[in-house]
Formats: sequence, structure tokens, C-alpha cells
Amino acid sequence: MQYDLLIIGGGPAGSAAAITASRAGLKVALFEKGPYGRDKVCGDGLTPRAIAALNELRIDHSGAHRIDGLRMIAGKKERELAWPTTSRFPNHGAVWPRQKFDNHLLDVAVASGADVRFDSEALPEMEGERVIGVRVGADIYHAPFTILAAGAQGMAAKMLGAERDPNETFGLAIRAYAPTPRHAERHLEACLSLRDEHGTPVPGYGWMFPAGDGTVNIGVGALSTMKGFKKLNLNTLLDQYSSIVRESWSLGEYVEKPRAWRLPMSCVKRHGPGWVAVGDAAGFVNPMNGEGIDYGLESGILAAQKYIADPVTASAAYDREVGERFDAFLRTGRRFSFLIGHPWLLRPGLRIAVGTQSAADITLAVMGNLIDTNTPGAAGRVMKIADSALALADPVLRRTRAKA
Repeated sequence: MQYDLLIIGGGPAGSAAAITASRAGLKVALFEKGPYGRDKVCGDGLTPRAIAALNELRIDHSGAHRIDGLRMIAGKKERELAWPTTSRFPNHGAVWPRQKFDNHLLDVAVASGADVRFDSEALPEMEGERVIGVRVGADIYHAPFTILAAGAQGMAAKMLGAERDPNETFGLAIRAYAPTPRHAERHLEACLSLRDEHGTPVPGYGWMFPAGDGTVNIGVGALSTMKGFKKLNLNTLLDQYSSIVRESWSLGEYVEKPRAWRLPMSCVKRHGPGWVAVGDAAGFVNPMNGEGIDYGLESGILAAQKYIADPVTASAAYDREVGERFDAFLRTGRRFSFLIGHPWLLRPGLRIAVGTQSAADITLAVMGNLIDTNTPGAAGRVMKIADSALALADPVLRRTRAKA
């Protein structure tokens, strides 16, 4: 049972790595602990950045519901914006329920030649500090390189030290599906001015993601920097938000029980001898919108590409390049989350975010994961300025953070 590459986890990041490596002629095994057809609780939204990654993978996404923009609501202010046309990303996103999306990617991985094994919880097999393969029950599979794509909460991540930094922000979210006659709309909707049952402003947002299948994915998310976060009742928050949008969306009752999940937004260690972490396992989640599918796809592709290019330097080369691509923006987002954890800063911040067309365009770029170190124009400049300014303010923000 010798392979060129082993992958732990069958989400978008793991599948992207498997597809890339298999198409290059490598002998690949991917281990998914769930059964074929398993669901993954998620908002189901794909940003234009995610569509660009799917295009790079030559994935047919015509079956997903196309999304042309974002409607942002902050208090009484509402702006509806189209996704921008850029040289890097297409001007549309999609909503693709994760059960269908993940299974489609796994089907493509199998068709590309990957050995995909379901109901298989894989754990790293170590030789000193080096990962030399994985163990599934009593079976051992060997390979010179292993990609961890199993999220941040599992035993595999703990064994490798790829865990969330306890001093950094994380998020919680909950979603449900509900019938609506507006299911075929081409804009996502995000309400940025949420409050809990005590009237405390929530650093997070409520969303309506039309799925095009008769339903909308409705959900809310919150950051751990808010006061009273540990006492926050997500079901209550979702019900409150549902009551706000019920009339305008002619919303029916939930078709199933709402499901919640945790959003990792940091990682203590994302590479080592013989292994790298990708996607959620590497903490690649935007703290300002909870989105990570696009980062998962990109990092999975990149990890496989670096191994194909040079197996000896793959781990360090991946960590360097993925850091250059994502770290500054995600670091800024984590610092910003401490800022908006203060209600007296959150409220004026929201007014600014959608107050003018220029500010709304930048907010749109942030919510669409369209900003990184290579972003040109005003959005890129604002990101660089924010990174520098929040770096100076970070010690104060952490000392004065709201008590969870």
C-alpha cells in the first residue's frame, strides 16, 4: 500500500488536491471518514474566487445556482451590488449545497484516478517528527507526502499540532433551509446589523443564500470577540433573524432542524516534515464573513502543485507561498474582529461600511474574499493601510477585548 500522495479529508480542499495530483499522474489515496453522500453543514455560498478555482480545476459548475452579487443591509441602509469584473476572478458566484458540491468534487477525483476511500478515519503515521503515511484501523498506507484536509477539530489535526490558536478569534454559525418563492434570486443577502435577545450588537451577520431549488439557506454567524459570546444562543439568534426576513422572503418553516458548526480562523502549525495542512485545517477562513471554500480549493491545488514540482521542498515551499497569498488579509481580519467586538465601535463601523458607494465596494470585496496581497486599486490600498494600522492597535484591542 505505497502511494505518492495521501490526503486526509474529502472536503473541497482535499478533493482539489486529489484532482490536481491525480491528473498529473501521481498515485493518490484520499480518506474520508464519512460515507459517500455525507452532508457538511455550511452556508453553501461560492464566491467569485471559488468559481475561479473551480475553473482552474475544470469543474463543471453549471448545476449550481448562479449568483451575480450581494445585497448588504445595515440598519435602514441597503445596497445591492454586482460582483466586480476583474482580471483575476469572474463576475459571478454560486450557491451549491455542500452535499451535492462535495460529492461532485469527489466523483471528479475518482474519475481523475484517485483512490477515494469512504468510512475511513485516517490518522498520521509518524517516524520521529516526519509523517510517513497514515493509519486506518489496522492498515498502514505509506507515502512521502500527506495533505491534512480534515478540518481543525479532529484527532489528525491534534496529532500534528494543526490546531486553532487559543488566543485568536473563532466563529460559530448555524443554518437551516426554508422554502421561499424567491429561491431563484441572483443576489445573496447579508444583514450586518444583528442583535442578540438582550439587544447587544453581534459582530457577525445573518444571511439569505437562495439555492435555486425552492429553498434558501438561512443562517447567522457570530465572532468570539463579542461580549457574552459563551452565552449566545444560536437557535434563538436564528429565530430572531428569521422573524425579520420572514415577510419579505415569504419564508416557510425550516425543512429540517437547524445545524450549527464552529469556524476555525487560525492555525498554530500548518506544515512539517512530510505534510501540510490545507483549507479549514490550516485556519484559512475569512474572519469577516466566515467563508473558506475558496481558500480551501486554492490551498489544496497549491499543495499538490508544490509536491509535483519538488517533493523535497514541497512542505516549506507551500507554507511560504500560501502565506504570501493569504496571511496578511486573514491576519487583518482577525485583528479587525477584536475591533468590532466593541459595540460602540461596531455600530459606526457598519454605517461606514455601506454609507458610500466607494466604502460599499470595498466591503463587497472583503465579503467576497476578493482581497489579498496582490489586489490592485483602492481595495488593495485600504487592506495594506488597515494591516499596518491594526498591527499598531492590536495590543490595545486584545487587552480591552470584550469578555466572552
